[in-house]
Amino acid sequence: KMAIHKIKFFTGRASRYLAEKIVASYGTKLGDSEILQFSDGEFQPYYNESIRGCTVFIIQSTFPSSDNLMELLMMIDAARRASAYGVMAFMPYFGWARQDRKDRPRVPIGAKLVANLLVAAGADRIMTMDLHADQIQGFFDIPVDHLLGNPTFVNYYLEKFPEDTYNHDDFVV
Repeated sequence: KMAIHKIKFFTGRASRYLAEKIVASYGTKLGDSEILQFSDGEFQPYYNESIRGCTVFIIQSTFPSSDNLMELLMMIDAARRASAYGVMAFMPYFGWARQDRKDRPRVPIGAKLVANLLVAAGADRIMTMDLHADQIQGFFDIPVDHLLGNPTFVNYYLEKFPEDTYNHDDFVV
């Protein structure tokens, strides 16, 4: 028999609007968390509610600045330390994904480094969208759900601009 765990959604500061739309669609509300900001610029995320035994989804893009990535890593670590059953990072934008290979000497593979950091912080699964290269999924030792945005846009435009009214060959996106 499979155990069922309560699901809770949280967000970092970079993706609050999207997170609110996701939880509304799911039929719930965002979990209660805050980011404490120190005078020296450091910050500390914390959960204002128990997440013990819960499956926690953390919604946070990692586009620059690097504070967004650090905030996500710290939220993952805090959830793990608060005894969450599972920690899922949903990254609508996976920062450093363009650095997916060593294309010249003395350069990092940034996407692999970010993958290692997410796993080290305690993420159990990654969800992301429109990766720069599919090979990035192989950088992880945990499951990765790579969602594609193109079908959503294509369906939207096909409904908005029916082929019997518009010539689709003239469309450029």
